[in-house]
Amino acid sequence: MSGAPQIKGWCPGALRPMLSGDGWVVRVRPYGGRLRRAQADGIATLAAAHGNGIFDLSGRGNIQMRGVREDSHKPLIEGLRRMSLVDADASVEGRRNILVTPFWQTGDDTELFAAELTQAMAAPDAPALPGKFGFAIDTGRSPVLQTASADIRLERDAGGGLILVADGADTGKPVTSETAVDEAVALAHWFMVTCKDHTRMRRLMTAGAALPPGSIVPRQTQSYVPKPGHTPLGAMTAMAFGQMTSETLATLAKHGGLRMTPWRMLLVESARQLPQIDGIITDANDPLLRVVACTGAPGCAQGLGPTRDVARALAPHLPCGQTLHVSGCAKGCAHPGAADLTIRATETAYDLIRNGRASDAPEQTNLTPDTLIKAI
Repeated sequence: MSGAPQIKGWCPGALRPMLSGDGWVVRVRPYGGRLRRAQADGIATLAAAHGNGIFDLSGRGNIQMRGVREDSHKPLIEGLRRMSLVDADASVEGRRNILVTPFWQTGDDTELFAAELTQAMAAPDAPALPGKFGFAIDTGRSPVLQTASADIRLERDAGGGLILVADGADTGKPVTSETAVDEAVALAHWFMVTCKDHTRMRRLMTAGAALPPGSIVPRQTQSYVPKPGHTPLGAMTAMAFGQMTSETLATLAKHGGLRMTPWRMLLVESARQLPQIDGIITDANDPLLRVVACTGAPGCAQGLGPTRDVARALAPHLPCGQTLHVSGCAKGCAHPGAADLTIRATETAYDLIRNGRASDAPEQTNLTPDTLIKAI
């Protein structure tokens, strides 16, 4: 492959899959950010039957099957529909980008907000939002989703009150449990009227747009750092590069329901011990937790070179406290933001970028996997 990577501007879904180098990518968006045991076991079975048995955890708290064959897509969707894991149509699916904190408690407002927002995005008068525009329901006592991709955020202020935040703003609008979802939808409509050619809220804010009146309450600053380990709600488990097999997913489902996260980790509900399963990272000090790598070639049609083998080789050499992003092309899908170190594949070698994105100018070029170790 040569030339600039193709920017598609939308994420795959179940009803609108995306073709990659290893077949169709089918993204399942669990309602409320949770898979029941039977659902997790069911999609593991479907992935083995209709795909290559490989799953990716996305940075938006979703799970996607890889290697789905074109002739298997229809029976796959029928299976997902029987488990209540697909939307009425592709347009509704595309609008339902709702990230939910995994640390909600049964009976709190989080479940209600997720259900109400899901219903609002399925309504005929829902705003026709851009493909990557999304919501975050981050309603625990302290925020945990501020580093995840979202455009409209529901958070709590320092006093515990609910605030509605436009991504990129330092303040939020006070809302109540009764008005929160209506206000979120109204802010989405405002975005569509105001956005011009911008597709993300932060870019609109950076361009100097003035928010509607009422955004006056300071936000809290996130201090939470995601890592595998025990939580009051269960065991947080990580996967190298956010990838796992259908066998791993089915085994995890035996331990409890699964809550999705944007950190390429799963929270296994009520699990008292961390599952000891091949492919699962349970050590919070594992250097692979500081490495992000996309599928790369040949799994991705736009990948110019392998990524994950390179990432595994470099992880032990990564300076303490730094993050590494290995990207198969200049798009940087796996980590759109800047990283301490970014390795970008080219048609013949690798480029090294410091404190930047995959699309930035490199500091060093034409590196091999061996010379990369010296370079970092």
